[in-house]
Amino acid sequence: MTTRILPAVGDPDAARAIVTLLSQLPAAEPAAPVPDATTLLDTLARLAADSIDELPEVVLVHERIGPVPALELIREVALRFPAVGVVLVSSDAGPGLFSAAMDSGARGLIGLPLSYEELAARVQAAAQWSVGVRRHLGGGAAADVFTGPGGRVVTVTGAKGGVGTTFTAVQFALAAAASGRRTALVDLDLQAGDVGSYLDVQFRRSIADLAGIQDISPRVLQDAVYDDASGLALLLAPADGERGEEVDDRAARHIVGALRSRYELVVIDCGTQVTGANAAAVEMADVAVLVTTPDVVAVRAAKRMVRMWERLQVRKAEDTAMVVNRWSKHTEIQPALIEKITKTRATRTPVPAAFKELQAVVDAGRVQGLDNRSTVKQALWTLAGELGLLSTADSAPSTSSTSSSAAAPGASLAVRASGPVARLRRGREG
Repeated sequence: MTTRILPAVGDPDAARAIVTLLSQLPAAEPAAPVPDATTLLDTLARLAADSIDELPEVVLVHERIGPVPALELIREVALRFPAVGVVLVSSDAGPGLFSAAMDSGARGLIGLPLSYEELAARVQAAAQWSVGVRRHLGGGAAADVFTGPGGRVVTVTGAKGGVGTTFTAVQFALAAAASGRRTALVDLDLQAGDVGSYLDVQFRRSIADLAGIQDISPRVLQDAVYDDASGLALLLAPADGERGEEVDDRAARHIVGALRSRYELVVIDCGTQVTGANAAAVEMADVAVLVTTPDVVAVRAAKRMVRMWERLQVRKAEDTAMVVNRWSKHTEIQPALIEKITKTRATRTPVPAAFKELQAVVDAGRVQGLDNRSTVKQALWTLAGELGLLSTADSAPSTSSTSSSAAAPGASLAVRASGPVARLRRGREG
């Protein structure tokens, strides 16, 4: 039997050495190395989309793979592609790392420098395990195990408090669910999360209950998730804010990975504070949304947030989608200027300032009941389609006519040269 092996090695010299040694193994078919975690996951997803049998039997993960740490990458591969045997290659072959690698889902650990005998033994063991799993899945259990490319993750972060972050995240999730997507909504505003209040939900479990669990099985995840009547699966923030400290960056990566493997779309409300947990979520996200309002203080806060993400190497400004909330054609600070100041990508659809439409449902904690005629709902659901969160193109709330203010493209809006604009321009280099 031929064993297909996919090395994930960032260093070109190490990659050449590994491939050379792999090519000497009997019945081995090493593929071209992939240089980073993103390429590895994309490659496996593309192969899995055709058939589980197209996946390599063994994946070798080098300790210096990036940008995701090696153990986190192994955990992600094990969750999303359980029929692949993953082997870690590391200069540290001690019992501590071995235990951590096994906990993450690895099938073996190979020490550096590589030896032919150890490489052959570990690859053969992982390949035999992989073949056994696939034989078992071929008996009809494949439908119960996730092997596809994984759901999309979108994070929604506020430039500052009060800009409409949670409302935006909730409406994005509702729009996706209404379009037919299996959607999870996660409250990662760990000390001040209000997703439950907006949807009138109280539940005994929270995201903090998953923080210390190494193996988040579907059953464990289901116990922590609340299935709302709106069609959303809710993972709420802890009722006791101090428990938010239990959710660190490692736990956040683990939890988001588990959710991604079970849902088509995961919408995460990251609040307005940068913590290790929500920074990890923004880094993992397929779409990172930053919400601001068109006023000086909020735009400066948005610029500050984007700069912090760049310093922490969480997300580049140009990879961030800027949503402008409470916009009107009379607003002096227009989306085009916000885009220029923050160097983000302003979405085409600004959200109009119409709080009177929202006040009744917000006060009642029933934002899922917002009327389809609401211009705010129309704009946010249109935005959800613009960001690729819907499964169909016609899932926006149907009305007889769409508000022109909600559909106005931000790139074509005029920018006034006086008032708050001048203040922003003076502070642009600050």
